[in-house]
Amino acid sequence: MIEEALVWSSSYSLTKLASLQFSSLLSFHHHPNAQFSSPITAFTLRREGFYKKLVSKMANYEGQTVTSDNEVRSGNMIFESILEEGVFRFDCSPNDRDAAYPSISFVNTRDRDTAISTQTVPLYTPTFECLLEQQVVKLELPVGSSLYGTGEASGELERTGKRVFTWNTDAWGYGPGTTSLYQSHPWVLAVLPNGEALGILADTTRRCEIDLGKESTIQFVAPSSYPVITFGPFASPTEVLISLSKAIGTVFMPPKWSLGYHQCRWSYLSDQRVLEVAKTFRKKSIPCDVIWMDIDYMDGFRCFTFDQERFRNPTSLVNDLHYSGFKAIWMLDPGIKHEEGYFVYDSGSKNDVWVQKADGTPYVGEVWPGPCVFPDYTQSKVRAWWANLVKDFISNGVDGIWNDMNEPAIFKVVTKTMPENNVHRGDSELGGSQNHSFYHNVYGLLMARSTYEGMKLADEKKRPFVLTRAGFIGSQRYAATWTGDNLSTWEHLHMSISMVLQLGLSGQPLSGPDIGGFAGNATPRLFGRWMGVSSLFPFCRGHSEAGTTDHEPWSFGEECEEVCRLALKRRYRLIPLIYTLFYFAHTRGTPVTTPTFFADPKDPSLRKLENSFLLGPVLVYASTLQRQGLDKLEIGLPKGIWLNFDFNDAHPDLPALYLKGGSIIPVGLPIQHVGEANPSDDLTLLVALDEHGKAEGDLFEDDGDGYEFIKGSYLLTHYVAELKSSVVTVSICKTEGSWKRPKRRLHIQLLLGGGAMLDTWGTDGEVLQVILPSEDEVLKLVSTSEKQYKDRLENATPIPDVEDVSGPKGAELSRTPIELKNGEWNLKVVPWIGGRIISMTHIPSGTQWLHSRIEIHGYEEYSGTEYRSAGCSEEYKVVDREPGHVVLEGDIGGGLILRRQIYVPKNVPNLSQIDSSIIARSVGAGSGGFSRLVCLRVHPTFNLLHPSESCVSFTSMDGSKHEVFPDVGEQSFEGNLIPNGEWKLIDKCLGLALVNKFSVSEVFKCLVHWECGTVNLELWSESRPVSDQSPLRISHQYEVIRIS
Repeated sequence: MIEEALVWSSSYSLTKLASLQFSSLLSFHHHPNAQFSSPITAFTLRREGFYKKLVSKMANYEGQTVTSDNEVRSGNMIFESILEEGVFRFDCSPNDRDAAYPSISFVNTRDRDTAISTQTVPLYTPTFECLLEQQVVKLELPVGSSLYGTGEASGELERTGKRVFTWNTDAWGYGPGTTSLYQSHPWVLAVLPNGEALGILADTTRRCEIDLGKESTIQFVAPSSYPVITFGPFASPTEVLISLSKAIGTVFMPPKWSLGYHQCRWSYLSDQRVLEVAKTFRKKSIPCDVIWMDIDYMDGFRCFTFDQERFRNPTSLVNDLHYSGFKAIWMLDPGIKHEEGYFVYDSGSKNDVWVQKADGTPYVGEVWPGPCVFPDYTQSKVRAWWANLVKDFISNGVDGIWNDMNEPAIFKVVTKTMPENNVHRGDSELGGSQNHSFYHNVYGLLMARSTYEGMKLADEKKRPFVLTRAGFIGSQRYAATWTGDNLSTWEHLHMSISMVLQLGLSGQPLSGPDIGGFAGNATPRLFGRWMGVSSLFPFCRGHSEAGTTDHEPWSFGEECEEVCRLALKRRYRLIPLIYTLFYFAHTRGTPVTTPTFFADPKDPSLRKLENSFLLGPVLVYASTLQRQGLDKLEIGLPKGIWLNFDFNDAHPDLPALYLKGGSIIPVGLPIQHVGEANPSDDLTLLVALDEHGKAEGDLFEDDGDGYEFIKGSYLLTHYVAELKSSVVTVSICKTEGSWKRPKRRLHIQLLLGGGAMLDTWGTDGEVLQVILPSEDEVLKLVSTSEKQYKDRLENATPIPDVEDVSGPKGAELSRTPIELKNGEWNLKVVPWIGGRIISMTHIPSGTQWLHSRIEIHGYEEYSGTEYRSAGCSEEYKVVDREPGHVVLEGDIGGGLILRRQIYVPKNVPNLSQIDSSIIARSVGAGSGGFSRLVCLRVHPTFNLLHPSESCVSFTSMDGSKHEVFPDVGEQSFEGNLIPNGEWKLIDKCLGLALVNKFSVSEVFKCLVHWECGTVNLELWSESRPVSDQSPLRISHQYEVIRIS
């Protein structure tokens, strides 16, 4: 074994490097000779060449670092100061600096490539190793550092122990262990033990591994050469994000209406249904600003068209929506139907805009319309072509555009995307002509940029609003984003907080989840709680999948409807604050929402809090557990003064709100849509004094749209409050902008604690005073308020804890799975639909090998050779259950029972064991005690974390060796060709294999079936009748091992 022959003392072990993705080592665009037609041949040759080079070069260097430029280079990276004081660019060598491609993440690549004069030197210097065109960068930080960022990432907030691969992926129903989602942010924010912070960016568009497996250590692995940029250490995480924004740009200034609530569904199938939904919002007094049109508004999924039966007059529809105070957002995908006579296809072909195959012909891949071609947004002429299409599209009354499927996602291929050897004829300032592997991660960013620019062309007096699913670090310059196709589960509700925060910590402040979950049916309590939390996220949209029950706020009963109404009224009252925060995010690069530890970065106890966050100076504390409402929530506050408040709307299913001492926040009226507000409306200031009796805060006001604010047409007011001699004086300290102050009443509410407050009214612009009563009277006020608050919680009608939901895909989607967590495994089982396993996570590696929707796929078993025969959908009974162990039985008809025991053996914690059998429980005597012909067919559907780097490997009974790659499609093995007791699903990118072990005496046939992003590893028993004395059995195990 090579790992036994080679020992390094350097920062990156060869044993791990040997497990890197071999296909990426030799297949970059400027190395055409490395292309192989056969995946098996390619893998074998790469592996053999890799081993030969390593062995020949390392034989004489045991325990030493090799420095041959031709083979292995390592050492400290060289640096130069760029951008501003405290920002450093690191490269492996001067030659590597010269060889680096232009930056797409930076607003201006010259800022990255131009050194500045400074005497400062970096406190932390990364090390590097380069081998076979892979560049490994490692940055070691003080013990006790906490790691965040990595962009759109599922799982825990604090990222130590995690690995992320930046490869934009259509990741429907992702789980906490999914390593590649829809966006790529090769960025890590580190908070040091002393509260200072440092950020590091790997400035590469290619697939990049971010390995945070070792405590206080950041490691990037990507193809050579690329620079890394460090920001700081600075005094706080906020300062790091401000510095980052000077490199990658700030978020676009959103139109004010886009900060309201958005209602979406796949799909509202007609203009009449859209108007019905809009009318119901107004009738029920539930605030809302936007209705979304998903893909079904189009004519046969052709972009820039409208279905002439169901959306025959989009301009009239939009006018009706505008009359009621709604905006309309419409979807546009990159896949253009390959069809002569379709004006977009004809125009694109005439202008030669399509992504090409290696042979120079347009690439055709299947998406919603069927065969499609794809614009090559890496070319300025193509971006201009798309922008003009968008410009014309806007004339229909379109208020915003939703770019979906732009990873780009492709149907019916294992990789879920286009081939990596497709060709993009990119502009020189982006990197020139390159293969798809170079531009894959920025395809969505460039599409969003083109869409944004088209909207600006249509009307320069309006701010574009674009939402993109795929993106790259820097996408915030053009578009908002959401966290993709999540699930209607409590796990995803909890995870949505960390995901929104991670995006904010990676430079994208305008994001939010699909409220209630996209896939599956939310229960009333789940939806209400999710609305309560998400109403305080930067982007607030409800969205749900086709085939699920309605997910509008009134769809879950009166109790949930009322909670949604209260939650959204809260949001609309806080829009003056949210809009002000976005003005600062746009102009200064400050975050909008942040983790709780931003209140005190030095406090390690705050660094892993996942059910609370800061919206500016407002601390939001939420319950994300099904049976734990606000009344049962244990709340730990950061140090300092934190005063709770609400709008007389306290409810067990809504979050608790606290205002930081020393803060003033603006509050508006509980309007139904943003356009309903007037500058002359009453303005409220909530004031929380600090320990010095002072407070301050800002309010930004302008037209809410357009760009006059850039020319000075706005009003930024800085309010201050100060306590002197029992009198709190509130006044204006300074203002900016040419806007004249509106004539309006000003309401001061001084928070005292426990929800108690003192108030006074006056005119905005005047000095107002609040006289404090005696200390005893203040204590009485606080005590009375606390009692009233408690009474409101006790008297509020909580949302029922209902698991059963009526309608299609009802109760079966809403129950809580059984969790089996033991040893190295965490499994989730749904007995009520086929006894299936819907999640299989290996805890030490953090890999989720199996993650499915509740009603289909995952781990299934059948009782026949036919696909989805009896056994996969019946309700199973739990006949025995212990920690880490469950026994299920399902009646499959004809007196037969399919029995399944799932457990982790206590003495072998690295294995998960499944013992299955078909048993004759009550077969009639007339049949001689024998059942119908049955076959026990084990049918697990495993997720491919890295499809292009995966294969199935085994040795057959006859000693022959097999490697089955995705391009095979489906292959079965019988007789002496079946695996000799085990086969492996290998992920070369992760350097891991899922090993499936079984008894060859029980297995008659093995089948491999590759699908889009998944693979089935099936075990079949023989086909025969069974009796009570002769059941069919298959016992098998799963184990995760490291491979070299």
